[in-house]
Amino acid sequence: MSTDYQRAREELGRRLRELRMECPGGRLTGDQLAQRLGWQQSKVSKLENGRQTPTDDDLRAWAEATCQAAAFGELRARLKGFESHIRSWRRQLAAGHGPVQETWNTLTSNARSMHALSNAAVSGMLQTAEYARYVFEHHAVLQNAPRDTESAVRGRMKRQEWLYRPGKRLNLLMHESVLWARICPPEVLAAQLDRLLGVVGMDTVRMGILPLDAQLRTALGNSFCMLDERLVVVEDWHAELWLDDAETIALYRRVWDTLAESAVFGTDAQQVIARVRRGIRV
Repeated sequence: MSTDYQRAREELGRRLRELRMECPGGRLTGDQLAQRLGWQQSKVSKLENGRQTPTDDDLRAWAEATCQAAAFGELRARLKGFESHIRSWRRQLAAGHGPVQETWNTLTSNARSMHALSNAAVSGMLQTAEYARYVFEHHAVLQNAPRDTESAVRGRMKRQEWLYRPGKRLNLLMHESVLWARICPPEVLAAQLDRLLGVVGMDTVRMGILPLDAQLRTALGNSFCMLDERLVVVEDWHAELWLDDAETIALYRRVWDTLAESAVFGTDAQQVIARVRRGIRV
């Protein structure tokens, strides 16, 4: 978990403790507050010490139980302030992958350009429907999330319409290991590689492949997507990190540009993809 996120959660916990200590009816102990709320005392302790992220309902109940209902607005603003940057999968996937894909569709609709690094799976912007099904199903199992695979696939395919609009540009880097990754049956992977071969040369796509033996000037790190120069979304196991400060965005652009120096494009990229494709026995 990022230091900034944890620091913000601890600050929120300290504010919750202040409300408990300053209850107009008299200071409450952790046990007394837990009894009022019908919670385990351990939950009160975790929230106050920044070891658990509260929900909106938790904050509203806390403010009311400490007889300071007007404090809810402040508490909620604090929570949304740091959650806007750390978007946990647990919360995002409460209703499945479909709504997450719709959020992404809204997010990207007005973007003119994207700079993306994919080093775990083929970029969602270029996935076939069948490949995407396996990605969503595996992730739903891992995250114990609702299985709404078909809705998620439709959302992802809808977003790919962006590639066929005038004035758009996808700048994509993928490590060669992504092309080999057997996260789906061989026949599905083969069809996915055929799709990538067909993408090379599209006016709206600049796709670079980082060969396995490429000399890299920096470590790959996590996959990420930069929308114009306004937002970077970084993928991690527990969450997506939404980063929007100028200095951080500039850093990720330098990372992309540095890795691009080691990538192959155009015909050379096709040759790498074709070589992997020939190695797949269907």
